[in-house]
Amino acid sequence: MGKKKYVYLFNEGEASMKNLLGGKGANLAEMTNLGIPVPKGFTVTTEACNKYYEDGEKISQEIIEEIYEKLEVLEKETGKGFGSLDNPLLVSVRSGARASMPGMMDTILNLGLNENTVKVMAEKTNNPRFAYDSFRRFIQMFSDVVMGIEKRNFEDLLDKMKEKKGAKFDTDLNSEDLKELVRQFKELYRKEMGNEFPEDPKSQLIESVKAVFRSWNNPRAIVYRRLNDIPGEWGTAVNVQEMVFGNKGNTSGTGVAFSRNPSTGEKKIFAEYLMNAQGEDVVAGIRTPEPIEKLNQDMPSIYEQFMGIVNTLENHYRDMQDMEFTIEEGKLYFLQTRNGKRTAQAALKIAVDLVEEKMLSKEEAVLKVEPKQLDSLLHPAFDERVLKVSNPIAKGLPASPGAACGKISFTAEEAKQRAEKGEKVVLVRLETSPEDIEGMIAAEGILTVRGGMTSHAAVVARGMGTCCVAGCGELRVNEEKKTLEVGGKVYTSEDYISIDGSTGSVYGSSIGTVEPKISGHFEIFMKWADEIRSLKVRTNADTPRDAKQAVEFGAEGIGLCRTEHMFFAEDRIMAVREMIVSKNEEQRRKALEKILPMQREDFVGIYEAMEFRPCTIRLLDPPLHEFLPHDEEDIKELAKELDITFDDLKSTIDSLHEFNPMMGHRGCRLAVSYPEIAEMQTRAIIEAACKVKEEKGYDIVPEIMIPLVGELKELKFVKDIVVKTADSILKEKNIDMKYMVGTMIEVPRAAVTADEIAKEAEFFSFGTNDLTQMTFGFSRDDAGKFLNDYYSRKIYESDPFARLDQTGVGALVKMAAEKGRATRKGIKLGICGEHGGDPSSVEFCHDIGLNYVSCSPFRVPLARLAAAQAQVKNKR
Repeated sequence: MGKKKYVYLFNEGEASMKNLLGGKGANLAEMTNLGIPVPKGFTVTTEACNKYYEDGEKISQEIIEEIYEKLEVLEKETGKGFGSLDNPLLVSVRSGARASMPGMMDTILNLGLNENTVKVMAEKTNNPRFAYDSFRRFIQMFSDVVMGIEKRNFEDLLDKMKEKKGAKFDTDLNSEDLKELVRQFKELYRKEMGNEFPEDPKSQLIESVKAVFRSWNNPRAIVYRRLNDIPGEWGTAVNVQEMVFGNKGNTSGTGVAFSRNPSTGEKKIFAEYLMNAQGEDVVAGIRTPEPIEKLNQDMPSIYEQFMGIVNTLENHYRDMQDMEFTIEEGKLYFLQTRNGKRTAQAALKIAVDLVEEKMLSKEEAVLKVEPKQLDSLLHPAFDERVLKVSNPIAKGLPASPGAACGKISFTAEEAKQRAEKGEKVVLVRLETSPEDIEGMIAAEGILTVRGGMTSHAAVVARGMGTCCVAGCGELRVNEEKKTLEVGGKVYTSEDYISIDGSTGSVYGSSIGTVEPKISGHFEIFMKWADEIRSLKVRTNADTPRDAKQAVEFGAEGIGLCRTEHMFFAEDRIMAVREMIVSKNEEQRRKALEKILPMQREDFVGIYEAMEFRPCTIRLLDPPLHEFLPHDEEDIKELAKELDITFDDLKSTIDSLHEFNPMMGHRGCRLAVSYPEIAEMQTRAIIEAACKVKEEKGYDIVPEIMIPLVGELKELKFVKDIVVKTADSILKEKNIDMKYMVGTMIEVPRAAVTADEIAKEAEFFSFGTNDLTQMTFGFSRDDAGKFLNDYYSRKIYESDPFARLDQTGVGALVKMAAEKGRATRKGIKLGICGEHGGDPSSVEFCHDIGLNYVSCSPFRVPLARLAAAQAQVKNKR
């Protein structure tokens, strides 16, 4: 076996090598093979990144030597020398993970400049302004990314220089101003680091490669990975590429392009550019860019070549592309391409259009939309009637659709803290940076003063499905004083604003919203998903309203109806409390008689909303103390209402107190102690089904679920009560109706003895919330206190309550499913924990052959799509 290869020239790779070369590197290789003008370069692989971490954050000598070998080839190919005083080679160093992570990791441009090469550049180009502009940018990026010196310190020096010279833009500074800035930047570096700025290009390069590797584990990248299910072991590749310059004067420029509109999905090339600028200027949103159509006036032949390449790339990748390009003194280069981030509306339109354009099959199209993106379409939009009488206070760019309303937050940290307290906030910034990721996640929406449709805020918001208005230049934001001024009015962090990411309008008040509908491209696309998938999708719903909403979103039944949620209503909590404080069975039955008609009516409403669809109804699950007050004043008041003494009620409450209620007197254990509760609930379930069958003609098969079972005899005890009650009602009413009795598998012992339990259970529903708590041995309510430490120390990559732990909890689910089937051939198997709406968990359920997943109404479309994607991937 030959020596392992860690570095590849662009012409040595291809698109299929994405896992090794990262998305960007594989696409640069593919573009090179297609003959597209790509600046030459090489990729340091993801395996080199993993080795860097294995070796204790050190880059091995063999990898350094391989980088230097490829550097020599690059020098030959370009006719330039690294550190040369005749014709210096400058490079960019960029990250490139397998999955696109826009703005999450670090980039260094103009690497290879020092006091000597900058002079050569100034002479050779006869453009000292350009040379020193490039140098000051390099010092700032290297200092920030590689050495961790605050970027803001350099920006302050730049702002002071602009102020001193009366310059509005960076481009208004001359070469002498920039020379002085270089001196100030180096002085700042010396002060911060205690040594001189590095002059040797080779050591600049190796330090930068290490910095990109390190950035794979920076806090914002870790948060982004967790949000997008990107495993930490993937690592990032590093792309080293010959620099081409968009800041060489008026025949140079740089831009970002999408082959279709990323906001609407319209089939029209959407691009922005800036003349005399470098790449980061466009995405940082410091100057507002020009639309690509203007390039047709400025440089018609470049425009024509550009349009041709964009079409070639879209046809080759058969997907909407997001590209970066640079024009250097009238010559066009493409620096990267990737499948573009897009809003949910755009994703659906593009997927449907690509099928109609015969570029994709329906199966391929179904894979082009992220299930989580659908979330943004299922949330409210502004009420048109209110909008008609509301005047916007400002208008920006409609960067990511949706409607958001909340109080103003001026920093990401503040947005995060206020959202944790339950406040709705809109994050308002001059421009967002990758460090703002947590605040962007917490906010209802994002509003920026600067930046275009391709700025950081716009791209990240679209990816997250968060509403965003960018480049709203009329706003005057003072981040220090925490004020926003527009049209002569000042707003503070106590004021509400509303933003419309579909129109770019900003309103100075709170505006009401309306519920969403599934129609148009969304409806067509979801029909395809339903044709493809085999896994059924049900909903967790406790009220007729939720059930109706879920049916509108395509639910095929109820997988979990929690009967206790009905007990908390004001008109019935008293009867429930009466039952709890009863001294004997007779008193308890009296109280239950009051609850029965109310429960029955609830089930009638749910059956009517679900029509002929199956309904799984869970018997009472929580411990009884949850229905009683714990505050002394409330206890006194309740004692009066129940006509018992305070001491009597207090001692009942004390006796119900449990040290660990999660594992206490709850679930089927309540029915073992108080069989009359299970009896009353069974009566309500069956009588309601009979009523709806007689009145509406729906053929209902109630599925009665016994929770928290861990032992066959325990299940049999409660099941006997259910069967006896149900059969006597059906006999009395002379109605022929099928019903099923099953159990919720949420205790690890039930999973391990599932073959035994299946002797009595006609279906299993996996309650993965409790199963996760009991398997991990920690409480869902308290885990938040320490999970962040687990993420930062790379012990866990995701929240096990949000994404099913397939190795541990998943193994129990798989084992229980297999054992259940071995005993009862056609046993019905589903999952009703929160994981039922998580795409990777849905795929797992499909793979192990469950019949259905169940999730909250708003996640039903997401689960339908995830199930279709699992089917397509499995076929492959």
